[in-house]
Amino acid sequence: MPTTSHASTAGDAGTWTLGDRTVHRMGFGSMRITANPDRDLAIAVLRRAVDLGVNHIDTAAFYFSPGGTLKVGSGPTRWATELIREALWPYPDDLVIATKVGPSYDPVAGSTPQATSPAALRAQVEENLRRLGRDHLDVVNLRILKRPGHDSVAERFGALADLRDAGLIRHLGLSNVRVDHLDEAEPIAPVVCVQNSYALDNRTDDGLLRTCGERGVAFVPYFAIAGARREAGAEARHDEAVRAVARAHGVTPHQVRLAWTLHQGAHVLAIPGTGDPDHLVENIAAGALRLTPEELARLDAPVVEEPAQPA
Repeated sequence: MPTTSHASTAGDAGTWTLGDRTVHRMGFGSMRITANPDRDLAIAVLRRAVDLGVNHIDTAAFYFSPGGTLKVGSGPTRWATELIREALWPYPDDLVIATKVGPSYDPVAGSTPQATSPAALRAQVEENLRRLGRDHLDVVNLRILKRPGHDSVAERFGALADLRDAGLIRHLGLSNVRVDHLDEAEPIAPVVCVQNSYALDNRTDDGLLRTCGERGVAFVPYFAIAGARREAGAEARHDEAVRAVARAHGVTPHQVRLAWTLHQGAHVLAIPGTGDPDHLVENIAAGALRLTPEELARLDAPVVEEPAQPA
């Protein structure tokens, strides 16, 4: 039987405060809506998300069709930020749009260079403002490409802090980083969130998640459903523990993965993305799913591989 009987909304997941903005812990990621060939359906999904209580939407200037990657001959380009504006402007007063800067795309070279200079980062911020139709950005995450050794974020984060002081940005965050990056950024300007890849089967950032909780910084996992499949989409393989918990609650394994994510701490925010209205409703409903300590222990237990049978 399902855990809840009422129509679920994003508010069922609880709330967290990003700086001075309170958001529901169940949000929406906009990357996948760019891959939807039906523009009207993509806009409908965004509007439905807000109708279901979502007031935290994740996006980036480099989210564009299809699936965030521009391909020659792939048809008209759909920018996630422009879809958000078309669907939701004028924006609800409580809506927080978090975007990312750093990566950009060169359609000629087919590469994803990093914007590192203050001028390049300002250009990306201004592009976000233009496409979203805003005079300021609620949250801007500095997205980096992690490299071994010491790869400083000080100059880049400092450039965004200057734009924050100028009123173009309200709050700052980091994406795809380590604890030492957070240590380096916090003396420059307040960090309200850290956004990294994290899932039930991708626990490499457990330490960073705990550090964020100790410091009152939101931890915002991406690929919480996709796991190791990342941009390829939702994970279709689930171990027996996930399937058993799903059966017990009358929900899908994907909903269990989202619920487990939210159970990792009050500071953890979910941003599942989809272009499917039915999947959207399922994702939102996962915020109302309450897992028992025994279920969480079962999900956290190491997966024991079955020994190979002799031929």
